[in-house]
Amino acid sequence: MEKGGITRLVNDVKNLMRSEIKTTIGRRIGEFEKVGRSSDAEIFKELCFCILTANFNAEKSIVIQENIDNGFLTLSLEELEHKLRVLGHRYPRARARYIVEARKYVYNLKNRLRAFSSSLKAREWLAENIKGIGYKEASHFLRNIGYKDLAIIDFHIADLLDRYGIIMKPKTITRKRYLEIEEVLRLIAKELGISLAELDLYLWYLETGRVLK
Repeated sequence: MEKGGITRLVNDVKNLMRSEIKTTIGRRIGEFEKVGRSSDAEIFKELCFCILTANFNAEKSIVIQENIDNGFLTLSLEELEHKLRVLGHRYPRARARYIVEARKYVYNLKNRLRAFSSSLKAREWLAENIKGIGYKEASHFLRNIGYKDLAIIDFHIADLLDRYGIIMKPKTITRKRYLEIEEVLRLIAKELGISLAELDLYLWYLETGRVLK
C-alpha cells in the first residue's frame, strides 16, 4: 500500500468536498436515511434493487426498479422473470428466483436487521441467508437504508484504488480481500472525517462522474 496514493486520493476527495458535489452527496445520504425509516415493503424493494445489481449495471437496475416497483412484492415467478427479461436484465431467471425466495423476509426484515448488535453482523446474516446477496450487495443494501459504516467494494472501486497505487486490483474479491480493502477505506474515511457511506459516493463520483445510489 502506497502512502502517497492515499494522500493523493484524500486530497482529491477534499477538493470534491469543497464543491457542489458535497451538497448532492449530503442529499443522497438523507434519501437513504428516509428509505430506512419507511415501510417494510419499501425496504424490501431496495433489497430487490441490490439483488439486481450483482454482476449488472447499477443505472439500468434503477430503471428496472422504477418500472417494477410493487411488482417485486406481487408478481409471480414467471411474471417477474418475463418483466426482467423485457426490461433487459442480464439474468432474468436467476434474479426473479432470488427475489421471490426472499419474500419470506418482507415483513420482518427491518426488525431482524435492527436486532443485530452491529452492521457487520447484519451484513453477515444477509450474505448467508439471502440468495444473490454477497458482501458487496449486502453492504450496498444496508447503505441504501441508512447504514453508514460499511464499504461497497466492486471492481470499479478496486480499479480506482489500483490507479492511485493504494492496492493491487485482485482477480477476484474474496471475503477476506473484501474485509482487507474495507479496512483501507475505513482509514481513508477517518482521515477525511466522513462516513464510509459518504466516501463511497465520492469515490463513485471520481470514477464515473455521477452520484447514483
